[in-house]
Amino acid sequence: MSAIDPHQYIIVEHQYSHKFRVTVVRAENVTKGALGDLLDTPDPYVELSVPTSPESRKRTRHIDNDIHPKWNETFEFLLDPQQENVLEMTLMDANYVMDETLGTATYSINKLNVGQSEMVTLSIGKTTKVYLEMCLEVCTSTDLRFSMTLCDQEKFYRQTRRDRVMLGIKKLLDMENPRYLPCAPKEVPTIAIVGSGGGFRAMVGFSGVMKALYESGVLDCATYVAGLSGSTWYMSTLYSHPEFPAKGPREINQELMKSVSSSPLKLLLPLHIKRYIKALWKKKAGGQPVTFTDIFGMLIGETLVPGRMNTTLSSMQEKINEGQSPLPLFTCLHVKPNVSELMFADWVEFSPYEIGMAKYGTFMAPELFGSKFFMGSVVKKYEENPLHFLMGVWGSAFSILFNRVLGVKETAGTSTMEEELEHIKPEHIVGNDTTDNEEEPRRAGTESVEVEDERQRSAQASWVQRMFTSMVGDTALFNTREGRAGKVHNFMLGLNLNYTAPVTPASCLMHQVSVDEEVDAVTDPDEFERIYEPLDVRSKKIHVVDSGLTFNLPYPLILRPQRGVDLIISFDFSARPSDSSPPFKELLLAEKWARMNKLPFPKIDVRVFDREGLKECYVFKPRKGDKHCPTVIHFVLANIHFRDFKAPGVPRQTDKEKEFADFDIFDDPATPYSTFNFQYSNQAFKQLHDLMEFNTLNNIEVIKDAIKDCILQRRENPSHCPASFSLNDIDNKKVLKRNVGGMRKDTPNR
Repeated sequence: MSAIDPHQYIIVEHQYSHKFRVTVVRAENVTKGALGDLLDTPDPYVELSVPTSPESRKRTRHIDNDIHPKWNETFEFLLDPQQENVLEMTLMDANYVMDETLGTATYSINKLNVGQSEMVTLSIGKTTKVYLEMCLEVCTSTDLRFSMTLCDQEKFYRQTRRDRVMLGIKKLLDMENPRYLPCAPKEVPTIAIVGSGGGFRAMVGFSGVMKALYESGVLDCATYVAGLSGSTWYMSTLYSHPEFPAKGPREINQELMKSVSSSPLKLLLPLHIKRYIKALWKKKAGGQPVTFTDIFGMLIGETLVPGRMNTTLSSMQEKINEGQSPLPLFTCLHVKPNVSELMFADWVEFSPYEIGMAKYGTFMAPELFGSKFFMGSVVKKYEENPLHFLMGVWGSAFSILFNRVLGVKETAGTSTMEEELEHIKPEHIVGNDTTDNEEEPRRAGTESVEVEDERQRSAQASWVQRMFTSMVGDTALFNTREGRAGKVHNFMLGLNLNYTAPVTPASCLMHQVSVDEEVDAVTDPDEFERIYEPLDVRSKKIHVVDSGLTFNLPYPLILRPQRGVDLIISFDFSARPSDSSPPFKELLLAEKWARMNKLPFPKIDVRVFDREGLKECYVFKPRKGDKHCPTVIHFVLANIHFRDFKAPGVPRQTDKEKEFADFDIFDDPATPYSTFNFQYSNQAFKQLHDLMEFNTLNNIEVIKDAIKDCILQRRENPSHCPASFSLNDIDNKKVLKRNVGGMRKDTPNR
């Protein structure tokens, strides 16, 4: 039985594929013709091809000097039974210089009876015969999981983690009124910690946050930690550390501070580049797509997780398999080549247990991400991608804008990545990049030091480009955004997709689904306009890019109804025009996305900024009676009380203490916290780290109050947030189906 939830607009209708097994048994009277046989006895081999199948070409070994060869080699092809599948067989003669074709023959596979073996004889010319044994079977199992429910591993994790969370909450709320303590498992709220993108600024800020949450005990109360772009880099550093969680962020952050004190661009020296090229060639030779994201991932990996370059996402399971840590969730986007990601993007979620797209209810084990699929089955499996490759994908906006990372200006008048990303469209990802090597026009007169530095950085970028293209021979790695965006094999290749109308059996989730006028006033009306469109199941590869290209908070991962999150504690490190600017842009986009996906989300009242001014954090609660809506505590990047207090309630006294805390984030003309800064001095690291640690600790009571409210809400509504909805619960009249991506009208529901 399938399951569905409110934001599954497109359902995968899995039609079973056929496995075609063919054994090349033997041949008789192989000949090159009378004259050819006099000169040389054939060294025959057989090539097989099914054009409608992925991995469609196979061949036997060649056998020397034998006109009656026996191979007995078996090959398999995955087939779509709705296609006209034809086997093309070619008999070849192996030669030292150039192999010779001796003849071809074809056979219509559709003539075979499913489940029955058949010996088929194919004739070539008047005398040669090739004997093939064929069998057609139905693939009754797949390597993809088709369901909206959480996977069994995550369900088991949640049960195990819930017991620890109950103890964590009781410890955090020690000496509080017993009325606010959970008395039963059903009263334990599901709490999620959320970190935004923002490059190293987000990574360093999130390191201070996680230290505060870990040492205060709040992290022991959380079920999930979700990150996007820069925040995923810190999560990767933390969860891949061999001593986490026994060793906390305090010590790990000290290691991180040392790692980012020098620029990762030093790793572009020839000594390191040779290793990168070797890894690229190995991946490319194996049949996987290669882009500059692979290289960027190596740079980030060797900077942040040195010595752990072979670590994988699935290896993080040992950090959570006993519920000892919150489940980490990471994200990127699937985008289309001809549609702006601000209008269309599929959110891809990554956990140590699964990778997939909730929009389609399609998931796979982490080990299979990047492998070749057809109709839900793996046709060519590769080794699991290392964690640093995923880190490159999750933060691939920096790969796309690599010249900006180097400090070479691509466009005039843009100072932050977030602002520039608003102008990037997927058509740029697949087209020629005309701005990559543009330099700012020189001013008349003597050149400034800044201009000279920029020219040197431009020369560095050009040198790096020449080095890679001379060794790889692929100018697309640099000259097109497609060459710099992430790319993997399309794991939904050949599947059938159905639209469904916005459906849910839970009517309480359907109220206030329209996007508020207030949200539209500060967001682009075209944003998310095409989010209900499906992925192209005919495309062999898909582009996966930084989720910050659409909005900079990973709320889609946390808002899945099956996760039933009660409290979201989000930390937004997104760039703003100035320190005093309103901090709700990304949160409003998250609200708009939730409304358009019929998901409950608290009203984001931006007028709170006019009433109360800039604060360290804001609390947005559900409307009265909205038992399915989470509470959001939204922390922003702001230096307010930290200037006067070195710890909550502890004033700064010495001039040195006051000087340390007297800094701006976005208004500093030296821009130490620029989104494109990939080198942090110990001073800059400690200031930002300590600021976010303080801001978090200074609002622990706010978090505790929200947890108590969630406990009471759970107690009053024990049926809060069902884990899944059955298709049987949905009125058939609410479901609209039509042909999508090769879908046949007669395809049955499964």
